[in-house]
Amino acid sequence: MDDALDVLVRYGYVVVFGWVFAEQIGLPIPAVPVLLAAGALAGGGRLSLTLVLVLAALASLVSDTIWYWIGRTGGGRVLGWLCRISLEPDSCVRRTEAVFAVHGARALLIAKFVPGFSTAAPPLAGVIRMSVPRFVVFTGLGGVIWAGAFVGLGWLFSAQLEAVVGYVARLGTSAVALLAAGLGAYVLWKYVARHRFLRRIRIARITPEELKAGLDAGEDLMIVDVRHPIDFDTEPAIIPGALHMTTEELEARHHEIPRNRDIVLYCT
Repeated sequence: MDDALDVLVRYGYVVVFGWVFAEQIGLPIPAVPVLLAAGALAGGGRLSLTLVLVLAALASLVSDTIWYWIGRTGGGRVLGWLCRISLEPDSCVRRTEAVFAVHGARALLIAKFVPGFSTAAPPLAGVIRMSVPRFVVFTGLGGVIWAGAFVGLGWLFSAQLEAVVGYVARLGTSAVALLAAGLGAYVLWKYVARHRFLRRIRIARITPEELKAGLDAGEDLMIVDVRHPIDFDTEPAIIPGALHMTTEELEARHHEIPRNRDIVLYCT
């Protein structure tokens, strides 16, 4: 633990920039502990508070801009790929699009505080072709708010954090083992919960290949396209004969869906 602090003191600014950039670009390494530690060191006069904030916000802005252009050039496929590797892929796309539909660019101000949404928001801004100046302003402010919150907490509670660090240092490898066990337990819980959910609904799911085979065989199927308007505007192609409506419209337009046919819903 002391060695880690020595590294942060000696190479603090490089570590803050590199660590924040790595997390925001998508690597599974949390930047919050580094921001808290950097804030605590700034509170003790060993790092510049202003420079730590500037570098953290700049690293966030650079990574967000990269994801913005990936989303702008790659389209909705990028968002789908990001959400497939998340622990909640079934709701990731829909949740991200719903927040953007309601709040627009303002969603970028709080995106970094929401797991999953933090990574998906910048490429989605590119997918919907938000203007570059608007994106840079809002995601830049969001990065400043996010970094400022945790660096500020570290600065305010620098004395308490130093006491915690000292206690953890006395625990030695036991502290690392407890932290790893807690993280592993969380990931395992999310994984098990997702697979339990999938087992419950597997009987009601078919693959695109199975749907294609059924259509080719002349089965009497009613297909309902419930993609979010953002997805539909990005890629307006639709399965021939499908009825398009959003999930929010289902209650009002349910009479358009026949009850005497097998119904297949598809989204992103």
